[in-house]
Amino acid sequence: MTVEKMDPVEVFAAGEKGRGLRVTEEISTGDVVFAEASFAAVVFDSLSLQVCHSCFRRQANPHRCAQCKFAYYCDRTCQRAAWDEHKQECSALKKIGKAPNENAQTAHKDTGLVSDAQLTTLDLLEDHLSKMSPEDLKELKVDVQHFYNYWPKKSKPVGEDYVSHLFGVINCNGFTLSDQRGFQAVGVGLFPNLCLVNHDCWPNCTVILNPGNQTALDASFHSKRRIELRALGKISEGEELTVSYVDFLNVSKERQRLLKQQYYFDCKCEHCTSGMKDDLMTAVRDTDGHKPSADVVKAVTDFSLRALVKIEEARTEGNFHEVVKICRECLEKQDPVFGDTSLHLLRVLSTASEVLSFLQQFTEAAGYAKRMVDGYTKLYHPNNAQLGMAIMRAGVTHWHAGLIEAAHGLICSAYAVLIITHGAHHPITKDLEVMRTQTEMELCLFKQNELVYRSMREAVLSDKPMMLAGEQIKTTS
Repeated sequence: MTVEKMDPVEVFAAGEKGRGLRVTEEISTGDVVFAEASFAAVVFDSLSLQVCHSCFRRQANPHRCAQCKFAYYCDRTCQRAAWDEHKQECSALKKIGKAPNENAQTAHKDTGLVSDAQLTTLDLLEDHLSKMSPEDLKELKVDVQHFYNYWPKKSKPVGEDYVSHLFGVINCNGFTLSDQRGFQAVGVGLFPNLCLVNHDCWPNCTVILNPGNQTALDASFHSKRRIELRALGKISEGEELTVSYVDFLNVSKERQRLLKQQYYFDCKCEHCTSGMKDDLMTAVRDTDGHKPSADVVKAVTDFSLRALVKIEEARTEGNFHEVVKICRECLEKQDPVFGDTSLHLLRVLSTASEVLSFLQQFTEAAGYAKRMVDGYTKLYHPNNAQLGMAIMRAGVTHWHAGLIEAAHGLICSAYAVLIITHGAHHPITKDLEVMRTQTEMELCLFKQNELVYRSMREAVLSDKPMMLAGEQIKTTS
């Protein structure tokens, strides 16, 4: 494991929070505070056939390891880059004939090696075993048994107490890894230095996965998969580094409940103790000073909660037209009652815009996406990565709908956020740069002659020949 630059950070005693990390010099907005390769990382079981086990990129036709027939890679280059990490589990998988669960795979990849740049060890990280419920401890014992079934008999014996500690650390400190486009969680990894960064619901940093680069012919130019801790704003010398362990889009009490359940601490950040933005998240419609009664709000809230369950069931079954039907019915009831920043409303708008885009009903999807982004903008930190991703998706939806002016504006807004949270060289930012250039060109044409723009767009979408200024232009989709 390597950390590319650790000079600007140091470990310090953070009071009730235990240890923490703080900066030893001023950090500018968008700077990488530090980068860290994974100590251990695995692809989710459900996606093991679709995601490269080295760089975590999604692949349509990945290359399979011929020995264990479990691990998949982009190509032989990615496979060679992962061999040092994979070789020990490869022999175990080949012998057993099947893979254990994700936790056992992650624990098995614990090499015990410590680099000079590592600020802590797994031994020193909290496992919170004493705070676990009987049900959680029962699941942990199952994981421990899987580990021993998987551990090579000829390898150095590992004590049960240490293995239990390891699983406790994984449960509390595992970092979810997304694919190269940031749209889907595809795995989990352990990053010991990152584990020292404490939580805040309104943090000064964000964490992204850089999948690395294995495409260069010269292996010396290859870069490893790593996380990057990036500054969301200026961080003063001596200031503690923080990230958010949960999505901010929950009222403070719900965030506190989630944090207590998963990470075993009581959040006392400013936003939780003062309930900041809770009023916006639970806002009701105010029409000329008249608000709906408490009974009406409760009835629509209960209806929304039931509808969200039905929506998820329909999505799981792949019944997307039913999803749209439920969303429309729900929005009809919500719109007269909930404010524009209500979480219940925003969740339905998000689902409706996503599913309608999938069904290529882009005009209706764009309307919902715009309302969603307007609500998110009032709630999220202005440089929040999830906000940037939501704005990007809304921009693409507007682009597909032919709303080029709004599309270009949204894509530019998304780029302004994601250049901070992801950096200029991340695949997502590179995609956005291409989209920004393309929509700018289309917008120029639109402003010069809207009729010509509409004609060209229709020709591209239908893949038909188009007559322009007396010449036949063959367009392709």
